Amino acid sequence: MPGLIGKKVGMISVFGADGKNIPCTVVEAGPCVVTQVRTVETDGYSAVQLAYDEKKEKRTSKALKGHFEKAGTTPKKKLVEFEADFERELKLGDTITVADVFTEGVKFVDVVGTSKGKGFQGVVKRHGFAGVGGETHGQHNRLRHPGSMGASSWPSRVFPGMRMAGHMGAERVKVFNLEVLKVIPENNLLVIKGSVPGAKGSYIILEA
Repeated sequence: MPGLIGKKVGMISVFGADGKNIPCTVVEAGPCVVTQVRTVETDGYSAVQLAYDEKKEKRTSKALKGHFEKAGTTPKKKLVEFEADFERELKLGDTITVADVFTEGVKFVDVVGTSKGKGFQGVVKRHGFAGVGGETHGQHNRLRHPGSMGASSWPSRVFPGMRMAGHMGAERVKVFNLEVLKVIPENNLLVIKGSVPGAKGSYIILEA
């Protein structure tokens, strides 16, 4: 399998072999259920749809209820498609666990998540601007302002992509090549070196 759906539990630190303290993220990875298998013959491409996390039946639409019943499983909250890997024959209703995808010390993982939302932020926090400068020479309450943007009588407009204040965070982020330090299959947990995007309890996609 090329990946799993998981949930961010939180952060801890562990001591490495050299005695250094390593910041780590604990992720609950799976178990995930196969709810659809796409093939080149029927769909034009190969993929496997996985489902994760229990959902109340009364909050599930009739269409999705039928979809899950066909796979012989209960309603789930999160559905994600992964490119198919036919090293293992997958069927509807199969359960994929963390031990099926990850092993300790030899695997690296790419993590996709939704970053924490910061709301509307100014240029200093959003883009790392230094602000206008000192408080002398008539400056008043301008320390965190963007300053000149270089637009005058020409072009008489702001070019698209200009770094300005605006909505920050709450966007899809992918972090590559994070090391898997520990796999705890009995609790469906992964200990990953470093940080991953998202708040505690948020869904993440793990790509092996």
